[in-house]
Amino acid sequence: MIMKLKVASLVWMVLIPVLAFAAELPAGWIKAGSHPAEYDMGVDTANRHEGRAIAFVKGTATEFHGFGTLMQMATPGEYRGKRVRFSAYVKSEKVQSGWAGLWFRIDGAKSGEVLGFDNMQQRPLKGTTDWKRVDIVLDVPENAAALAYGILLAGDGQVWMDDLKFEVVKPDVPVSGVTSSPPRNLNFEK
Repeated sequence: MIMKLKVASLVWMVLIPVLAFAAELPAGWIKAGSHPAEYDMGVDTANRHEGRAIAFVKGTATEFHGFGTLMQMATPGEYRGKRVRFSAYVKSEKVQSGWAGLWFRIDGAKSGEVLGFDNMQQRPLKGTTDWKRVDIVLDVPENAAALAYGILLAGDGQVWMDDLKFEVVKPDVPVSGVTSSPPRNLNFEK
């Protein structure tokens, strides 16, 4: 019995500091990515853009093997068949060895079917930047089944996001990422 109490006390001594410093994820958001354990994610009330809180992703590993993302998924609903702008205010600090960016993916009904995607890799956030609005524009096809979106960090540093927004835009607003298209010129004759 004494041994069980000692083990229980030891477990709590280890867990309390971990729980005390574990960030709380924003309601409705999940921690994901290729290596999410290398990142801390949550709500920050000290560094604000507007309102009382913002979300963040921070690299915590000494060596990075992939990316971490704070993300959410939703049904396309009213955005089906429309061109949509996903925007947010973002800020970065000491993103040196990698990059960061918003990302937006449109999934089809089949497992692994991607109908549109942009993760800002061609226009990444690097270094230390003040708050700025960034956006992604994609066409949401009628057959879209889900929207996935968030902010990612690949490497060191920290990024914050706030005031996310989805809005339908006119067709003359350029698409920023890759949208699906049927296979073409498969015989290389054109």
